[in-house]
Amino acid sequence: MADDVVIRPERDADHPVIAEVVRAAFVRHPDEVAEFVERIRASEQFIPELALVAEDSSGVIAHVMLSWVGVEGGSRTRILNLTPMSVRPDRQRMGVGTRLIRDALGRAETAGEPAVFVEGIPGYYPRFGFEQAKALGFISPNPKIPDEAFMVKRLPGYSPYLAGRIVYPAAFEALGASEGDAR
Repeated sequence: MADDVVIRPERDADHPVIAEVVRAAFVRHPDEVAEFVERIRASEQFIPELALVAEDSSGVIAHVMLSWVGVEGGSRTRILNLTPMSVRPDRQRMGVGTRLIRDALGRAETAGEPAVFVEGIPGYYPRFGFEQAKALGFISPNPKIPDEAFMVKRLPGYSPYLAGRIVYPAAFEALGASEGDAR
């Protein structure tokens, strides 16, 4: 990956190009996922400082969001969720997504958050320390989500008492049960 890639929080002026990156990355559901990003941004679950872009000399090339999802029955009522993660197709498989995810997880850890969830590709996310959430006592928000795609990354503040049923907020409702992920 080029050394000139910078990772920073998104700005309002980035929104149109972020939508283009998302649409290009999610070719099977471009409008659905771009609208999903907008719904998260417009919701109470949005965390501006954890909506990140990667940019190089060509502009914004990748985007990721950490936002809140609910937890029922655990020691907290909400926990971070990573979705969606998008990399412009001409910059995929160059380490941009990896760097963006590591940066987002580092920011979550610095903020003192105990864990991050993802519903994503089982062959991709374990390299970041994500593991099956069901094995740790978490209950999926939707029974159609395969166990191997429902994952959690434990951070230093993690406690087994966090376990409970994950509840997706209204912003997630228009997506299918398992949207997958683009890198």
